[in-house]
Amino acid sequence: MNRAFNRKKDKSWMHTPEALAKHYIPYNVKFLGNTEVEAPKGTEVVKDAVRKLKFQRHIKKSEGQKTPKVELQISIYGVKILDPKTKDVQHNCQLHRISFCADDKTDKRIFTFICKDSESNKHLCYVFDSEKCAEEITLTIGQAFDLAYKKFLESGGKDVETRKQIGTLQKRIQELETENSELKQQLQDLEEQLMIAHVPPAGSICMKPQMCTDVFDMVPFSTVTPLEPVLASNGCPPPPPTTLPPDIRKDLFGAEPFDPFTCGSADFPPDIQSKLDEMQRQRWRGSKWD
Repeated sequence: MNRAFNRKKDKSWMHTPEALAKHYIPYNVKFLGNTEVEAPKGTEVVKDAVRKLKFQRHIKKSEGQKTPKVELQISIYGVKILDPKTKDVQHNCQLHRISFCADDKTDKRIFTFICKDSESNKHLCYVFDSEKCAEEITLTIGQAFDLAYKKFLESGGKDVETRKQIGTLQKRIQELETENSELKQQLQDLEEQLMIAHVPPAGSICMKPQMCTDVFDMVPFSTVTPLEPVLASNGCPPPPPTTLPPDIRKDLFGAEPFDPFTCGSADFPPDIQSKLDEMQRQRWRGSKWD
């Protein structure tokens, strides 16, 4: 392994100071993962971490899982690990929390660094497969440390506290963005559920609300609400109601209904007529007393 921070000052760095101070240097690598280590630095410490993560990656590869690709963004503020497609930040390792960085001289692809986690305060070793540019990435991180230290001396130590505050704000912004994405997804799910609840399925028949009926399954008569004609099954309006003829008072044979009390006296014999008159008087008296 090779410690990255002991580069001689008389040799020139790979990148311009402006590239690391105002921007960042990107690298596309494969991320083997991170694991907790007991010490913040040491060659043997990172060797054990590399062996452990390589073994875990070998098991996952045998199960059909590929090693994930990530993008590294190196600057004087730290090392960011991002998704290369979505640019989502997976890890944000601030430079003042990185205690050790090294590349493997026996395997040109592997490089590592140890960073103290901001939440658990545990030391985590990050291991990457960099396709034969591990030394270049290690030197880039070393140059970022050199520039950051010079800036620290120029600012009298105030710049470190500012970077800490910026890092805290960036972490909070990332948490809020994640929460906002989750809320948007929940809102979209609710809108889809409402659309499904209000839209009838294809081929279904829209039923009209049924009218209230009595025990004989007949619509109760209402003098307030007139009955509206209902269209026939073929869509034609119903025929107009039939009007009764003026001789509605005639019976089945065309004669007016018989009423013995309204008939003339000449229609009956005298004895029958007298009985009818007596019945008429009793009827009249009965209606009067009622």
